[in-house]
Amino acid sequence: MSITVEDLERTVNSGLTTAIKMSKINFGQLVIQISLEDLYSTILYLKTNNKCRFKQLIDITAVDYPEKNKRFKIVYLLLSHENNLRIIINMDIDEKNDVPSIIKIFPSANWMEREVFDMYGISFKDHPNLKRILTDYGFKGYPLRKDFPLTGHSEVRYDEDKKKVIYEPVKLEQEYRKFDSESPWEGTKYIKEEEKKKESENK
Repeated sequence: MSITVEDLERTVNSGLTTAIKMSKINFGQLVIQISLEDLYSTILYLKTNNKCRFKQLIDITAVDYPEKNKRFKIVYLLLSHENNLRIIINMDIDEKNDVPSIIKIFPSANWMEREVFDMYGISFKDHPNLKRILTDYGFKGYPLRKDFPLTGHSEVRYDEDKKKVIYEPVKLEQEYRKFDSESPWEGTKYIKEEEKKKESENK
């Protein structure tokens, strides 16, 4: 027999007690906040508890807040097919924290944790093969950190003389342009300047 999201919230709060720092229902989904040390036990409980039955890991992702002491918010999304319910688990961590890997609970977490490591530089403890998965092995930096430059640090091209792919520092082929964002109905700046010149000449 399936349960409602309100029943789920009561079950999770009574089962996990002090591990839950915050819980709320948002857009028909339960959102809970936990501490890093409670991650593994929380995920295990949500999968194995007979009322919860969260048997599918949908995604693992993160959000970067460079101005905060605990820079990253890491987010886990789980789905219960039996109850037709979703739950979002999030926690705040800093750059030095190693997040426990949940591969033993959800084997599909393998690639998801590697993606988060590759994009944000968040390390997962006890991961069997924590290597880059989306960027190249020699890539420097973490593209989804908000302090990462939009142009990147290096670019790749094929060198015809050396007959191989080479890395070079990013070179901008042209200067950034300054765009006039004023309404065309009001007239752009250069048109206004031309009109002022004509007026002064006529005087």
